[in-house]
Amino acid sequence: MALDTGTEALARLVEEHVDHRFKGLPPDAAGLTVAELAGQRRNLFTDGFSTPVLALSAERLEHNLALMETYAARHGLAFAPHGKTSMAPQLFHRQIERGAWGITLAVPHQVWVARAFGIRRIFLANELVDAAALRRLAAELDADPDFRFVCYVDSVRGVGLMDAALSAAGATRPVDVVVELAAGEGARTGVRTEAECAAVADAVAGSRTLRLAGVAGYEGEVPGADPEKVHAWLRRLVALTVEFDAAGRFAGLEEIVLSAGGSAWFDAVADVFAEVPGLSLPVLKLLRSGAYVSHDDGHYREVTPFNRVPAEGALQPAFRLWTQVVSRPCAEQAFANAGKRDAAYDLDLPFPQVVRPVDGGPERPATGITVTGLSDQHAWLRTAPEAELEVGDWVGLGLSHPCTSFDKWQLIPVAEADGTVVDYIRTFF
Repeated sequence: MALDTGTEALARLVEEHVDHRFKGLPPDAAGLTVAELAGQRRNLFTDGFSTPVLALSAERLEHNLALMETYAARHGLAFAPHGKTSMAPQLFHRQIERGAWGITLAVPHQVWVARAFGIRRIFLANELVDAAALRRLAAELDADPDFRFVCYVDSVRGVGLMDAALSAAGATRPVDVVVELAAGEGARTGVRTEAECAAVADAVAGSRTLRLAGVAGYEGEVPGADPEKVHAWLRRLVALTVEFDAAGRFAGLEEIVLSAGGSAWFDAVADVFAEVPGLSLPVLKLLRSGAYVSHDDGHYREVTPFNRVPAEGALQPAFRLWTQVVSRPCAEQAFANAGKRDAAYDLDLPFPQVVRPVDGGPERPATGITVTGLSDQHAWLRTAPEAELEVGDWVGLGLSHPCTSFDKWQLIPVAEADGTVVDYIRTFF
């Protein structure tokens, strides 16, 4: 699939008509195309948007894209940001324009979305043993010589299932795989020992349809993760790569893939990958962090590596969920009209940040307001004596966990600091 097909698919997105599928948009925008609505440059607060409505900050989104481009380049890392965070092809292309090697994904459906929008390089950070998905993958690879695909393997049986399915599909191009080293006992997927890694690599070598491209893993699963433990595991990953190279397992490749890197420990990845010794081939040091694109106001604000390396910059939370106070039954309590259907809550409850008075007064800090719980369509607000809050006021909420924020919204306004909406991001979950 050629990239120009992806460009055409992106162009078709903005020709989609606004209708009942999309939450929070102005009711009088129904029937307009997304491009027409964006061209009107409506204000999020004064031009008909209805609550709840999730918005991305245009300035902060651009800041985060630029910062990680610079970080990866500074440390000699290739970058394949994890697309499961946003599942937004418009953002995939912006990430690639900002120097990304390709896009990381997690399941076959996500791969098909990326391919529909012309993404040429995909790293599947997961095992793939589904025969139907492998048939389609074989067809995609055979039809497009420019399509690069890499995925995990972590068992001899999995290698056998892949080989059987791809052979039955008549695959003519081998599928590149990397042996996934587990982060430790009790961690998620991956091979537990180096000896077992060698057995999996032997199985790949014995297959007709697979090619061993490198070694990978996810340091975020290291049990009791701290800097010392994460660095130690990453050095195991590098040592395994060196061992495989010395054994001639990468003969015939153009480069060796070495990949790790979630959103909490990419500084450790940069440290250890800088220590990779000279090997027989160039090494593609592939970082896969994804949450950076929007960052957040909770979990990732606390765990971002930029807290440890502040001289390298800082990510900025780009999401804000606007909700409206619909009930104020007593002085200590209020209810707003955004709940579990609208806000991420799997890591932290939303964080009240600002209030915009219904009478049009100036925006003020959400002093004395706390979210104590979420119903399906309501936020439970506890209000301290100093809280100024009336029925009808808009409350801007910060969110935690980008992945479960994006996946609740199909079309997300991108707003400048003054509220001018300049774009809309379409998601595909």
